[in-house]
Amino acid sequence: MILLMSFNLVDTFFIGLLGTEPLAAISFTFPVTFTIISLAIGLGIGTSAIVAKANGSGNKEESKADGQGALILSFILVIMLAVVMYNLTDIIFSALGATQDLMPLIHEYMDVWYIGSVFLMLPMIGNSILRANGDTKTPSMLMGGTGLINAILDPILIFGFGPVPALGIQGAAIASVVSWGIGLLIIIYILTVRKKLIASQLVKFSELITIGRKILKIGLPAAGANMLTPIAMAVLTAIVATYGTAAVAGFGVGSRIESIASLVVLALSMTLPPFISQNFGANQWDRVFEAYKKTTKFVMICQLVIYLALCLLAGVIAFAFGKDDPEVMFVIKLFIWTMPLGYGLQGIIILTNSSFNALHKPMFALVLSVIRLFVFFVPFAYLGSHFFGLIGLFVGGVIGNLFTALIAYRWFVRTLETSIESNKVIAEQS
Repeated sequence: MILLMSFNLVDTFFIGLLGTEPLAAISFTFPVTFTIISLAIGLGIGTSAIVAKANGSGNKEESKADGQGALILSFILVIMLAVVMYNLTDIIFSALGATQDLMPLIHEYMDVWYIGSVFLMLPMIGNSILRANGDTKTPSMLMGGTGLINAILDPILIFGFGPVPALGIQGAAIASVVSWGIGLLIIIYILTVRKKLIASQLVKFSELITIGRKILKIGLPAAGANMLTPIAMAVLTAIVATYGTAAVAGFGVGSRIESIASLVVLALSMTLPPFISQNFGANQWDRVFEAYKKTTKFVMICQLVIYLALCLLAGVIAFAFGKDDPEVMFVIKLFIWTMPLGYGLQGIIILTNSSFNALHKPMFALVLSVIRLFVFFVPFAYLGSHFFGLIGLFVGGVIGNLFTALIAYRWFVRTLETSIESNKVIAEQS
């Protein structure tokens, strides 16, 4: 996960060296690129679930067919989404608040990124297939290799080297696409030749429809919940854009720092659900409750430590990413001093979402995401911005996370209590 997040962070660092306008342009792209990544995450969750279930029942042929179907479905969906968004680039980014002088820079980056998005999507689905078959090492090594390639190509293509011309912000997109493309070739080789985890013959259309329904039944609610985040970020970006280009640049850096600072939460959100699902299936409700309580407590303590560390390093981080513009540096520091204070609360919300999915209640998770982003987080941030400026926006976001975390924790506890009582009644009747 660290390596996956490094793509955006490395791009942001090198693009920041080009100046404030390129940094602002790349900051505007984050909600849009994360929309496609959210679709990949949701499809990966659905893929992993159906492939693992087939493996668990001993049906290897079904598992291989499901894996191939998942890759084909993902290819079709990402192409469709990329084409639509490519043709709506000006409309989307104008709505986000991007000025006309930034549009050429945004096109330089996004036109290439859209073309290469399929090279990002398919390796993520391939990694889900590997994990569903018990292999977590290969995906990590693959992401590490592609991340290293991206980091090497970034400065070469952005600033030029020898016969390679300086391509600026477009070079960052090309570096990412090339690294993803190499990753795609490797993952296809591993799945088809080395491990033989996908069907060798093309699945029939009727079978593809069946597989697609199975994946989307699980993956769409998960993708929908994930896609709400970039939508909310798009709204916040539009609000921040009213404060100027430097504010957008600083906010973009802060958003990428948030991805790294929340890695512990994101990692636990992947490991807690299998534990809960296993004990849910065994009716070990005490273990489910204990795991949830201890994990949320750990996250609060851990994120507090991370917040304090970020505060100490705020000046260093601001200088590294915005040293050519004092205003950008100020916004970065302002972000770090306020927003990470709510990451522990945000962690409770994320873990509650994952736990609802583990209890086979994906709609609960989706509703909680809607409540968090559009009842509390965005409205509180908007009100804070309206009355107190940029600092009010950041503080409003923290307050929104506080209210949602309280609701999420109580909702999950009540759900567990209801499930325990229902099982007691069933046990007494039997």
